[in-house]
Amino acid sequence: MNFIERFGLSALHLLDPERSHDLSIMALEYGLAPLPGKPATSERLKVKLAGLDLPNPVGLAAGLDKNARALPALMKAGFGFVEVGAATPRPQPGNPKPRLFRLTEDRAIINRFGFNNEGAERIGARLSRRPNAYPKGIPVGLNIGANKDSQDKSADFASVVRIAGGSADFLTVNVSSPNTEKLRDLQGPQALAALLDGVIEARDMLPNRPPVFVKIAPDLDDAGIADIAAVSIAAPVDGIIATNTTLTRNGIGPTYAGEAGGLSGAPLTKLSTHVLAKLSHLVSGRLPIIGVGGISSTEDAWQKLRAGASAVQIYSALIYQGFSLADQITHELDDRLAREKISIAELTGSGINDWI
Repeated sequence: MNFIERFGLSALHLLDPERSHDLSIMALEYGLAPLPGKPATSERLKVKLAGLDLPNPVGLAAGLDKNARALPALMKAGFGFVEVGAATPRPQPGNPKPRLFRLTEDRAIINRFGFNNEGAERIGARLSRRPNAYPKGIPVGLNIGANKDSQDKSADFASVVRIAGGSADFLTVNVSSPNTEKLRDLQGPQALAALLDGVIEARDMLPNRPPVFVKIAPDLDDAGIADIAAVSIAAPVDGIIATNTTLTRNGIGPTYAGEAGGLSGAPLTKLSTHVLAKLSHLVSGRLPIIGVGGISSTEDAWQKLRAGASAVQIYSALIYQGFSLADQITHELDDRLAREKISIAELTGSGINDWI
């Protein structure tokens, strides 16, 4: 981090976490955050993922820019791809505050936002106006969810696709957020298969036919992981994102351990990578996987790739290390690939057995 970024983070950490989050989005929206301007790329770093051309394999996970307000800036922040949302069919305020907790000593956060967003129509409109900030564009995806008060949560996913999917480069079916009641029940094989049928049918009616990913929880048992793999292959979806936040509280201090919500950040690293490796073993290259959960260094990203990821996403670590982290990881990853004379494709899955 440079001095400006370090000073900005220190100031933000003096404020309530959600207020800090809102100010960060505002700073990005108005061009006040120092950013590299374009993603680092090289022939070693380029990745072809479900038909998407990524300049590098380091992406931004959903949850930071819920309403696609800061896309012009985020597309200049060094990421190889960006995901916004989650979007629901109708706007909703989310869960009562406080709903975001900063666990500084643990390098983690707990959130129970509950899909607070301005609705698919407004988010889709912003997606359609996004700039083409890189010669071939930075792929921008939309994380899709269900309204809290919906009588048919499964149908909500297809509804978001119809409203906003035509403006996204990829779609992520988020059935793994722990902050909407009964949402994780949709990870069951029959419920998930029916939901995905609706999503893919809606996607196939769009002129751009964006690839569809499924984002899973890290708290699944072996049978649950196997079910996800089988349903995803059969659907067929275009890839899997592993993983979302966890309901476990392993690896954190007692101060916030009793707070409800999803835990993300450094304590999630090993659990999410373990699930990723198991999933990768099961799909055996038939679907690409995006690894997310606890990445705060180049080594973390390297291990996700070894465990079977074709690309990775970061978010929580940005709260502690700033937006320069994406550019740092990407450059260091390129250097390490060059030193070890290996490509991303060769690295992907090379250490699955170590993590299983």
